[in-house]
Amino acid sequence: SDGSIRLHQMTSEHPLMQWNDSTNGQPVIALQWALTRPAVFFVLDASSNIYIWDLLENDLLPVAKQPIPSGNVVTMALLGEPEKTNGLLGIVLATNSGQIDVQYVKKKWASP
Repeated sequence: SDGSIRLHQMTSEHPLMQWNDSTNGQPVIALQWALTRPAVFFVLDASSNIYIWDLLENDLLPVAKQPIPSGNVVTMALLGEPEKTNGLLGIVLATNSGQIDVQYVKKKWASP
């Protein structure tokens, strides 16, 4: 609810990493790991911003932030095929009005 994100190892109750206020205090609505690139994850906050984290590039801050102009995004899901090396990765966004939007992710955050 405060924008904090923690990365845990399944065998420990203590986080490996913790990022406080990662969304400028906005609640995290959804978090998804990239299906095609294991070091990348996406965070959706309550203000309809998507934060892209690439832990190989920067493990302290997100590498990109993308506000969604339509706003009112209530959830997101990632689509892609991890067994294929074409690096196609998409984000599906759903708004509170029922609109669905599919956007493709840049290759640098999608390629294995």
